[in-house]
Amino acid sequence: MQTGHRNLITDVAGLRVGNASDERIKTGATVLVADEAFTAGVHVMGGAPGTRESDLLAPDRTVQQVNALVLSGGSAFGLDAASGVADALRGQGKGFAVGDQVVPIVPGAILFDLLNGGDKDWTENPYKQLGAEALGKASDRFDLGSVGAGTGAVLASFKGGLGSASVVLPSGHTVGALVAVNALGDATVDGRHFWAAPFEMGQEFGGLGSAQEYPEGLPPTKLASHNANTTIAIVATDAALDQSQCTRMATAAHDGMARAIVPSHTPMDGDLVYGVSTGARSMVRPAEDMMWLGHAAASCLARAIARAVFHATPAAGDVVPAYAYRQG
Repeated sequence: MQTGHRNLITDVAGLRVGNASDERIKTGATVLVADEAFTAGVHVMGGAPGTRESDLLAPDRTVQQVNALVLSGGSAFGLDAASGVADALRGQGKGFAVGDQVVPIVPGAILFDLLNGGDKDWTENPYKQLGAEALGKASDRFDLGSVGAGTGAVLASFKGGLGSASVVLPSGHTVGALVAVNALGDATVDGRHFWAAPFEMGQEFGGLGSAQEYPEGLPPTKLASHNANTTIAIVATDAALDQSQCTRMATAAHDGMARAIVPSHTPMDGDLVYGVSTGARSMVRPAEDMMWLGHAAASCLARAIARAVFHATPAAGDVVPAYAYRQG
């Protein structure tokens, strides 16, 4: 296997990502969108999720496709980012047709970044504007680290951020991951080596390899001080999947989160993964292909998490250091 051309989720042809950030508040929003509606499912494993329109992503629901997915900071306030995206898409005539009305289908998920050192004393919820701004910036190329939904993200030891990675399977299918990393746990074993190191491709997050041994002989467990976090992710493919298969791919991708963050899926994390299919490429061997798609989704997500932390940058008022800055 090899990475896609950009090593981003947008290596899945037709997908675009937009980011908007507010450096004063230390927060932001990220939007995944395509020219056409796409199939999506979701799987939640964290104990404290915050979502919008997640119920309609169940395989037995009427609507099988969505127009965009939104990842946002801001805890419950951040759910309003999807409203800004929905308003903009409605203006473009995109959405689910109901009579003479068009209703954009825009599920979203949020992470908790209210205690990260930013100025949260707003008088009007800023997330609707951030969502619309992120949609307007959607492109097949985007930055990683302290941008979008990852702007104010933190882990136990370092800043979190926005990460992405991709892989092309021998079958020709492309799989990509996009993640905002804001975990209660840690992405590094010892402040240097990433838990995701066994899955690194090239030197995409430093090429340091795995830690030779755990400190004190046991896997370390360090938790962020404020006990309110969440890692939210999207895994996508061009393989033609229905909603139940997208959900299965999202479920498998949680293995990648657990490989890259220790501990994961805690009662105070709202960890979730969306699964997306553009449907552009058929599957010749569905059972075998699904196995490899799930494996690739998990590996891509683990790598994307490490890349998010690796690319984070320092800013005034940070409550934890940035990984790259600390290593320098």
